[in-house]
Amino acid sequence: MTRRAVVTGASTGIGEATVRALRGGGWDVVAVARRAERLAALESETGAVAYAADLTVPADVDALAEWLDGSGPVHALVQVAGGARGADRVEDGRPEDWRWMFEANVMATQRLVAALLPLLRRAAASDSHADTVFVTSTAAQGAYPGGAGYNAAKAGESMLVHALRLELNGEPIRVVEIAPGLVHTEEFTLNRLGGDRAATEKVYEGVEAPLRAADVADVIAYAMNAPGHVNLDLVTMRPVAQSAQHLLARGPLRVKGE
Repeated sequence: MTRRAVVTGASTGIGEATVRALRGGGWDVVAVARRAERLAALESETGAVAYAADLTVPADVDALAEWLDGSGPVHALVQVAGGARGADRVEDGRPEDWRWMFEANVMATQRLVAALLPLLRRAAASDSHADTVFVTSTAAQGAYPGGAGYNAAKAGESMLVHALRLELNGEPIRVVEIAPGLVHTEEFTLNRLGGDRAATEKVYEGVEAPLRAADVADVIAYAMNAPGHVNLDLVTMRPVAQSAQHLLARGPLRVKGE
């Protein structure tokens, strides 16, 4: 039996890497994102099925669920889509940025779960189990200056995941949360900082081996390919250079005394 996964945020970064990892492992994948042209290229390269949708638009989520219902089973939802806008202090935060972050990280996740849970239940009933995987962030676990809007949005998403796991107790549906720390991707920080490439590069400057999107995708694939009775409730992953949200080594990693 070939299992089918829906991967959001698939046009870039962790979402795109997850599509590649799952396709490499034999999964059927529906790749969901806003940018149809990037999805088309990914479809051509990987054999995933592209579906363009803006998950902050309720009608797009409803249309996605309807299309999925008519096109095959849904064994897994991998919710990667989201993002950050701005790095302002609380007193300087732009309400429109905070509102967008809540919509993109919390409300879109709630809409997806509500829309796709009937399909996941159907697949679990016929094929042993189903999976939900949510990529949150270590920003959900600890605040930092300039991060309050994103901290609040990701903490909200993380609490949604924790509550969902409790609500689905007794059903063969896994609820997995992956919380990455510093990940060097093509667009996340660039978008957060309004397209300022110089400021974006400073975030990663001097950090030896930050996480890459493929590192996170490997953990996602591991969680989904684990035996069906094994649930990775929460995986927090950081580069070795980042011991905590606020503690980041810049420069080569060296053994003490050398």
